[in-house]
Amino acid sequence: MVAVISMRYHAISLAAVFLALALGVVLGASGVSDRLLHAVAVDRDDLAVQVQELTAENDRLTGAQRAADEFAARTGAATVRGSLTGQTVVLVTLGADAADRDAVVELAKAAGATYTGEVGLTDAVADPARAAQLRELTASLLPTGAQLPAATDTGSLAGGLLGGVLLAPGGRPQATPDQATAVLSGLATAGFVRPGPAPAPSNLVLVLTGGALAGLDAAESASVTARLAAQLDRAGGAVLAGRTGSAEATGAVGVARADTGIATAVSTVDDVDSGPGRVSAVLALREQLDGRAGRYGTAASAQDGATPAV
Repeated sequence: MVAVISMRYHAISLAAVFLALALGVVLGASGVSDRLLHAVAVDRDDLAVQVQELTAENDRLTGAQRAADEFAARTGAATVRGSLTGQTVVLVTLGADAADRDAVVELAKAAGATYTGEVGLTDAVADPARAAQLRELTASLLPTGAQLPAATDTGSLAGGLLGGVLLAPGGRPQATPDQATAVLSGLATAGFVRPGPAPAPSNLVLVLTGGALAGLDAAESASVTARLAAQLDRAGGAVLAGRTGSAEATGAVGVARADTGIATAVSTVDDVDSGPGRVSAVLALREQLDGRAGRYGTAASAQDGATPAV
């Protein structure tokens, strides 16, 4: 009997101990939960305030951008008027937005330039997997008597080939119309150029592109566009203009600005998707005629300001 009572006593004692522990845990957890809930509530309120502040700031910036675009749309033609009188301009596009292209062409015409046409490059031009094919093609399509630059990168080689058939430094074409047609047709057949008529020779070229590229080969692909623009500049004045993001490390404008040799020769614009940026692209063409080059836009690397001097 004593043994039974002793065992029952121990069982009850153990149960009491466990009950006390459980009660302590519950009471302790309740206190912790209250503190956690209070902290979460405070954080929630702080985040709500931050969201409101960021929303207001975003609305302010959006309104400012909209106002700038509207102002540029109303005054852009007057701003550039006469700056390119008697000049000829050809467009070379790679990843460009159609709205940017159309707006810049209209402004170039308002500036007095004759727009000779567009050469639309495909993504294959900047594809590392097709670099060997493009190098071979530039050599085989080279018109008789013409020379390619002493370089091995596809941007320089493609720029050398296109510069020879698209640009006329000092008003003197470097290729005949038949040669220009043969070069562009050959590139189109291989998938490097969109089919279209060959533009008449010009003395200025605007290379129009998009924003930052993505992927493992992004920087290499952006470099192709930057070097192509640099080589075109050697055959005539060139401006490289891209959308917001193009001044990043994987954007063509960013690569061009990081290379002192390109940056001091080719004018760059990093916000051609905005009204002010489109005006800047046309004014930068004028700058090229004057033997100068600058870096314009809204990125930190736009060290020469938002727009070229009128």
